[in-house]
Amino acid sequence: MFSEAANVTERRQQPPALAISTVIFALRPSASSGRPVLWLPLVRRIREPFQGHWALPGGPLTQAESLQDAAARNLQETTAVVPKYLEQLYAFGGLHRSPGQRVVSIAYWALVEPTEAALAAESANVKWFRADKLEQLAFDHNEIVNYALWRLRNKMTYGTIAYHLLGEKFTLAQVREVYEAVLDRTLDPANFRRQLTADRQIEATGEYLQGGKHRPPRLYRYTGVARDNFGNFDDDEAVVPGTGPPSS
Repeated sequence: MFSEAANVTERRQQPPALAISTVIFALRPSASSGRPVLWLPLVRRIREPFQGHWALPGGPLTQAESLQDAAARNLQETTAVVPKYLEQLYAFGGLHRSPGQRVVSIAYWALVEPTEAALAAESANVKWFRADKLEQLAFDHNEIVNYALWRLRNKMTYGTIAYHLLGEKFTLAQVREVYEAVLDRTLDPANFRRQLTADRQIEATGEYLQGGKHRPPRLYRYTGVARDNFGNFDDDEAVVPGTGPPSS
């Protein structure tokens, strides 16, 4: 007991370690309604601290890689996901967020299309969970997920980020379902269609979605240049209105 306590004290006296954690959002159908809802993959910790608890994919930063490269590498190693959209979220550095040595975690968040999410590795220690029904995670990872959700919902109201959760071709109803899933509210189909087609960010492909019982809906694609140009946005100064920034 004494040696363990002494070891913790010794680690506390060391310089803070730097780690990477990443929230990955994807849409998957609800088991009850079949409508898309937000899911994210978690990794079961196999060692202390928090052994056996679920946590965000992540790991240490090596000497020879950038923060974004480290986030991408950790995702590929743990989940086999290679997201096209990867953005820096925030630096989480609470004094007591990790037992033992202090750890500052640079959090990222990623969005993946359905085809990308389908390729994600799953095992006894890597599973997908509904973002709105998470248990208590390791460290402060619930706080990180909540902040990533706020950031996603905020960007949905003024940007074109929703298209990163869709495939290359989609129906207008599928776009609306993305907004409804993320914002967690029902949108008027007619008003949504009118606003969506008025902003000239999408165009009809000339194709139709096949396989339904009714008249097949028209397929569209996103035409904005932003789709393939999203990169590393370091919005470190952002805060959640009414709640203040995450602990640091």
